[in-house]
Amino acid sequence: MEPKWLDWAKQMQAIAQTGLTYATDVYDIERYEALRQMSIEILAEYTSVSHEKITLAFASDNGYTTPKTDIRAVIFKDNKILLVREKIDGGWSMPGGWSDIGYSPKEIAVKETKEEAGYDAAAIRLLAVLDKKFHNHPPSPYHVYKIFILCEITGGEAAAGVETSDVGFFGIDELPELSVERNTLEQVQLMFEYLQDPNKAVIVD
Repeated sequence: MEPKWLDWAKQMQAIAQTGLTYATDVYDIERYEALRQMSIEILAEYTSVSHEKITLAFASDNGYTTPKTDIRAVIFKDNKILLVREKIDGGWSMPGGWSDIGYSPKEIAVKETKEEAGYDAAAIRLLAVLDKKFHNHPPSPYHVYKIFILCEITGGEAAAGVETSDVGFFGIDELPELSVERNTLEQVQLMFEYLQDPNKAVIVD
């Protein structure tokens, strides 16, 4: 579970952003701006991220606040899972990333597989929709839904991308150090359960 200070900061940011979207009274706008600034101060106090970066990444959106979505492609071959090595932290993850406007979840899974691993893929079915706050990820300013989609390789060949430095398949007992910002050990192990039981029901937090 997330630390309470992080949950409070996210809620404050969401209230402030939504208030700034609909407020018309100058005094209400000032109060929501102050609340947004307090959420930034909380994150700056408990993390090593600068005020400027927090403001840009966390407190610069407009409109009603909604969770972000992270799409992950789950691909198996010879009882091993496809992972890519992230340049940003050196850890390994299932191909994926933030959802993009104009693309469906399946299209994102296919696109990210090509861009990060070099393979052409077809999306087969939804496996899980997980709320990041319920899982053992590092603290994040975003409220994130993680969507895991089973895919199969249809062509291409292994090739790292702009954000990745290596590509490989790993058995459940030979997993490398993971990029836990993107996927945890428990989540990768959960995906192997779908390999063992193709009829396993979709999991939704």
